[in-house]
Amino acid sequence: MEKGESPTGMSPSQLIDAKIKELGDWRGEILSRLRALIKEADPDVVEEWKWRGVPVWSHAGLICTGETYKNVVKMTFAKGAALMDPSGLFNSSLDGNTRRAIDFHEGAHIDEEALKTLVRAAVALNSSKARSRSTKSN
Repeated sequence: MEKGESPTGMSPSQLIDAKIKELGDWRGEILSRLRALIKEADPDVVEEWKWRGVPVWSHAGLICTGETYKNVVKMTFAKGAALMDPSGLFNSSLDGNTRRAIDFHEGAHIDEEALKTLVRAAVALNSSKARSRSTKSN
């Protein structure tokens, strides 16, 4: 499922594919693996392409982004501060009131089950907020 196309006529999923291929190194491998885990955790996730080149995953609201920098792939959860993180995955952006991030460096181990649990929790949080908004408007 995709939302909107770019001026190039490419879908968000195609743009993410191109970004992974363009990186062509460990960052592309990590971004590709994170993307696969997000899709495993939530088969109904919507891929988007925002802010001039940032992969975004949404379901009833923004779940997370996948930003790539020279030395890190940063997975930022939009409402991370509201999520339980019993495995201690969040290691970045810990001071804010809303977002939390996980920085993956070259050679990083990904705790796949814990990450999928975090994605599912973010979807559940978005869905519960969406349901409460719809009941208030009725």
